[in-house]
Amino acid sequence: MINIDEWKKKYKIFINEDVGLIIATIVVWVYLNNAIDIYKESRFEDALSLLKVLLKEHPNHIDILYLSAVSTRFLKKFDDSSKHIEHLLFNAPDMGRAYQELGHLNRDMGNEEKAVMHYRQACELNPALPSSWNYLYQYFQKIENEPAASHALEQIKKLQTLPGLLLFIEQILNEGRLGLAETKCRAFLKENPTHTYAMSLLAEIANRFGYFDDAEFLLQKAVEFKPQDGDLRLKYASILRKKQKFAKTMEQVNILCDQYPDNHTYQAQKASEVMQNGGHEEAIKLLDNILEKNPYNFSTFTSKGHAQKTLGQTDQAIHSYQSAYKIKPDHGEAFFSLANLKTYSFSANELNGMRDQVKRVDLSLRDKAYFHFALAQACESIGEFEEAFIHLEQGNKIKNDQSKYSIERMDAELNGQIEVCDEIFFDDLGSGGSDTKDPIFILGLPRAGSTLIEQILASHSMIDGTLELPNILSIAQSLRGDDIYGKEGNYPKSMKSLTLEQRESLGKKYIDETKMHRKDAPMFTDKMPNNFRHIGLIHLIMPNAKIIDARRYPLDCCFSMFKQLFAQGQEFSYGLAEAGSYYNSYIKLMDHWDKVLPNKILRVNNEDVIDDLEGQVKRMLDYLELPFEEECISFHETNRSVRTASSEQVRKPVNKDGMARWKPYAKNLKPLVESLNQDLLLPEDISMIN
Repeated sequence: MINIDEWKKKYKIFINEDVGLIIATIVVWVYLNNAIDIYKESRFEDALSLLKVLLKEHPNHIDILYLSAVSTRFLKKFDDSSKHIEHLLFNAPDMGRAYQELGHLNRDMGNEEKAVMHYRQACELNPALPSSWNYLYQYFQKIENEPAASHALEQIKKLQTLPGLLLFIEQILNEGRLGLAETKCRAFLKENPTHTYAMSLLAEIANRFGYFDDAEFLLQKAVEFKPQDGDLRLKYASILRKKQKFAKTMEQVNILCDQYPDNHTYQAQKASEVMQNGGHEEAIKLLDNILEKNPYNFSTFTSKGHAQKTLGQTDQAIHSYQSAYKIKPDHGEAFFSLANLKTYSFSANELNGMRDQVKRVDLSLRDKAYFHFALAQACESIGEFEEAFIHLEQGNKIKNDQSKYSIERMDAELNGQIEVCDEIFFDDLGSGGSDTKDPIFILGLPRAGSTLIEQILASHSMIDGTLELPNILSIAQSLRGDDIYGKEGNYPKSMKSLTLEQRESLGKKYIDETKMHRKDAPMFTDKMPNNFRHIGLIHLIMPNAKIIDARRYPLDCCFSMFKQLFAQGQEFSYGLAEAGSYYNSYIKLMDHWDKVLPNKILRVNNEDVIDDLEGQVKRMLDYLELPFEEECISFHETNRSVRTASSEQVRKPVNKDGMARWKPYAKNLKPLVESLNQDLLLPEDISMIN
């Protein structure tokens, strides 16, 4: 046993050096050495006295708050423990160990239902918590949930085999201490170069830093060392998906499902991959099979709802989302998915339930963001615009705080296209590339009407509508060499050295890799909005490809982006000033493309489509050199999968419902107006906001 005076002395020394490290070490020591009995002894009062002194100087220090919560709980001062945890979660809302401690507190107070909920939250945020998995295993055994119990036991066994240092590394990794985690992980691997779990931890650190090539290499080697480790292979599949290596991703997922046919997590991942590749009916069958064996799997219901929504099965999707939140009332994604239908009306009970959820301290940031965006949509639909904007601000703040987006960095990236891809650049390179005429790129900004244009064109017998295909972004990323996407590097300068053979090969690569999303029509759409950044690349490798710029009035477009919680990749939308700045950069770059590639791009304004549908349809088809077909006018009757946030709107005839929806929020939009170029706006709109 440790003498309290010696501990105090040791502790005070480390305070001046690295208080976070020593406290985290103490926490690990507590959990890995079964020191609960020691904490129950009278010396815990001494520890708590010291912690009280520390809190006066560091009232928001998460480790001091954490140990204070632990100490007071073991002293059965439950109210004090609860206050410490509440303060802790206010400062670290996604700290897995905090939720575990909340689980312990509710367990000790006899509230099993809340304890289980918090242990689940703890394991979602930090999978390296043996105590949480142990309790969940016992609970699942008691209620005879065999699949969940088996999964918990598998996690327990894995954690029991790990050295204490790796558990510590995983804990600080999941608490965002990437620098310290990387240093310790590299040191461990230097002594244990083939330890696959350590390799996977370093791969996750690389992933979070954006070093995807390093992450892929580490996980590939780890899987080679340990091919029967399903979790390793799943992590490998995930990084392959992030790098847009779709065929390899599917290959790894199929191996997983063959190796472990009864593992619901792997089956759900296969369903997700099948959905990504457009097989939504097949995905629903896979998800139904999981639900047949585990009818309380809320995340599977949510995934099923996504597939049904994409297929236009709105009523079925609603039922799936509702089933998900009935199983887990704080499952924010289910509520957001209902709101994201844009046609669902929340009941008063649902609305009040969501309001209660966002008041909770013990709710992860991910779920909290989902609830804020859902509440914004729900409040707007009943005319509660002030409350709606409060939720929009809070939801976007959560996402903005988590984002690494920089206005300056994005401006530099887009200016790089302008500086490199000038008239001399295209003159020097001359003609070349694949002669394919198949692709129609519909690009621009999100929420600018690209889904409507795609639905119109996909209603034509000679055009297949596909998805927001990431293939151009993947080619651009490959041209950066060893650089990280989003930072200054080889691309776009590397395009200057492309040979005629390389240009033709890249164009053919694009066509070959996108075949899986097509049917039999001679042309197809690719509506990845961010492709506007890479029009120079598109022209070099497929000079005959058609490009349509979907454009919308900036106040409508930017505010609609601010209102939308995107799945990924649109970090510029999480702030009004950021959205306005991005709109300016988009206009500047599109003006540049018009200058250096005259008559290459057809601009289609959303407002013009709404005012003169038939005229704009004929204009687009003339540009595409296709005959007019009446089905393009009755596009809303076309039965096809639509995966974007506009999926329900494009299943209705053209209307003006989406125009001027910013006006009820005008008094809140000054940051947006101030960031936008004033010549893009109507004078009356500027005066209305100012």
